[in-house]
Amino acid sequence: MKLTKLGYLIAKLKQKYISHNAEPISDFYRKGGATIGKNTIICDYIPISEPELVEVKDDCIVSSGVSFITHDHCINKVTNRVSNFFGKIVIGNNCFLGQRSLIMYGVQLEDNIIVGSGSVVTKSFSESNIIIAGNPAKKIGTWDKFKAKYEDKAAFRSELADIICGKTNKMIRR
Repeated sequence: MKLTKLGYLIAKLKQKYISHNAEPISDFYRKGGATIGKNTIICDYIPISEPELVEVKDDCIVSSGVSFITHDHCINKVTNRVSNFFGKIVIGNNCFLGQRSLIMYGVQLEDNIIVGSGSVVTKSFSESNIIIAGNPAKKIGTWDKFKAKYEDKAAFRSELADIICGKTNKMIRR
């Protein structure tokens, strides 16, 4: 099965009106050839050239605009033959891939890694409980330090009106 935007939209409708959980979207990617673990949430359509080369394990969140790059053609420019580089992408358990992050072919992420929004992950990370970000992505912190710094700023969507009005001190300022 090819992973089309229409197929994704049908899965999204099933999620919203029938099952009320993430499984229809995960099933859409599974049927397309990707390995998607249980309780993994994929927030938006992700076109994947070779879904068989993508594995996202259990309890992950894949934000909108994430790209899984499973191959590239750059070797064509330096050789006389039409060829590609291919690599499997493996995302460990309980990871978060921030909005518009890009994961390159051959990358493997250990369990419990947060990938910052807009990051370009060009190499594997074998350490758990870390935060990576940047272009190229590098380790910028640990879960413990992140929790200590921001735990009191975490809010529910139901609190958004109070945050906007300044009734609570949960607005993030950089």
